[in-house]
Amino acid sequence: MDTSSNNTASRRDFLRTSLLVGSALAAPALMSERLVAGQRSDTLHVGLIGCGERGSGAASQALNADPNVVLTAMGDAFENRLQSSLENLQKAHPDQVKVTPGQCFVGLDAYQKVIASGVDVVLLATPPGFRPVHLKAAVDAGKHAYCEKPMATDAPGVRSVLASVKAAKAKNLSLVAGFFLRYSDRNREFYQRIHAGTIGDLRAVYGRHYSFPVRSMAPAVDRPAGMGDLEWQMSNWYNFTWLSGDGYVEAACHSVDRVGWALKDQSPLKAVAVGGRQTPNHQGNIFDHMFVVYEFPDDVRAFVGHRQTAHCYVDSSDELIGTTGFGKFPTFGSFAPFIKGKDSWHYQGPDLDFEGVERVAKRKAENSPDQRPKTNPWQNQQDQLFASIRNGKPINDGEWMANSTLMAIMGRMAAYTGQEVTWEQALNSQEKLVPEHLDWNMKLDIAPMAVPGITKLI
Repeated sequence: MDTSSNNTASRRDFLRTSLLVGSALAAPALMSERLVAGQRSDTLHVGLIGCGERGSGAASQALNADPNVVLTAMGDAFENRLQSSLENLQKAHPDQVKVTPGQCFVGLDAYQKVIASGVDVVLLATPPGFRPVHLKAAVDAGKHAYCEKPMATDAPGVRSVLASVKAAKAKNLSLVAGFFLRYSDRNREFYQRIHAGTIGDLRAVYGRHYSFPVRSMAPAVDRPAGMGDLEWQMSNWYNFTWLSGDGYVEAACHSVDRVGWALKDQSPLKAVAVGGRQTPNHQGNIFDHMFVVYEFPDDVRAFVGHRQTAHCYVDSSDELIGTTGFGKFPTFGSFAPFIKGKDSWHYQGPDLDFEGVERVAKRKAENSPDQRPKTNPWQNQQDQLFASIRNGKPINDGEWMANSTLMAIMGRMAAYTGQEVTWEQALNSQEKLVPEHLDWNMKLDIAPMAVPGITKLI
C-alpha cells in the first residue's frame, strides 16, 4: 500500500480538502442583534434541543458558565421528557430559566421552533441520528452550537456535518463538540506530553470500552396500544442503528476519539473488526460487543474493544505504546494518567468529577454548600464555549469531531460486514440509515441484525 508522504498528508487532511463538503460558503459573520462580541453585559439566550439526561446536564452547565445566560426555549419529541427537564432546571437555576409555556416545543419539528425562537446558542442533544439535520438548521440560522457526540450515524450524515462545519467557520460561529474528555486539563496535559514525544514515536493504542449492558428494550408485545413504529423506536433509540449508530458509535466513540487525539487526528487507512450480539435484544438491531483494529500510516495500529454485557469485566482505560515508553489513561477510576519512560510522569492534580442537574437541584433544595467540582470537563466545555462567544474568538471543533465520528462508523461497518473497510470507502459510503422524511404515522420497518459475511458494504 502506498504510504508516501503525499498520500499520508491527503488522508490526514481530508476534512480540510474533501470535495464532498461542497464549495466554499461565502457569508458575512453573523451575530444576534442582542449580542456584540466582547460585551459581557449582554444576555445570551440559550435553546435546548433534546431534553434527556445529557441535554439537561448541558443546559445546567451552560447556565453555570456565565451569569448573563438564560434558557429561553426547549424542544423535545416527547412532552413528558421536556417537562421533567424543565422542572429540574428551574429548581437548579431559578433565576436563569425563563422558559414560558409558549417556548416549550414538542414534536418532530420542535428543533426548528427552538432555533427560530430568538436564541443565540443551541444545545443539540437528541439521539445522534438527528444530529446532522439539527446542526445544519442551527448553522444556517447563524446560531452558535454545542453538538453532542457522535455527530452522525452514517456517512451521508458525516458529509452533511462537514458542510455545516465549513459554514460555521465562514460565519464565525462557535461549534463545540460533546467529546467532553478533550476539555479536561488533566487529559490535555497527558496528550500534550504524548505529542511532545515523551514515550517516543507512538506505535500502538489500545482503547477499551467494556461497560454495562445495553439499555433494555421491552418485547414488541409490550408496545403500548396506538404507539406507532417511529415513536416506539425513538422511545428505545439506543437499540436501533439509525438512531444511535450502534453502541460502538454512540458510547465507545469516546475511546475512538481518544485514539484520534493520541494520533493527532490523522485518519486511519483501513479497519477490520469482529463483533456480534450475545444478549437477546427482542427487536433492536445493534451489536453488544465489537473489537476493531485500525491501521494508520507508518504501520501504526490502534485497537478498540467494546462490550456491553452483564456480569463482565468493566474498564474504560487506554494504553499507549511508544518506541521509548508507555502511557496509561483512565476515563474514570482510582488511578490518574501516567507515563513510564525516560521522562516518567504521574498526574498530580484533582481527578475528574461531575455534578448533574438532578444533583444540583437536590443540593439547592437542601440549601447545601456549593460543592461544584473544580475539574468538570462537561462544565469546561460550556465555560469555553460562552467565553469564545463573548470574546469574539470562535471555537470550532468540527474537523476532529467529524473525524472521530467517521472512525467509529468505519469500525461498525467493518464489524457488520466482516470486510476490510478503507477510509475512502467509509467516507464515500452511500448507505443512508436515517429516513429522509419522518412522520408519527409512518410505517418504519426494523432493519435486520447485521450478519458478517452476508451484510453488504454499501
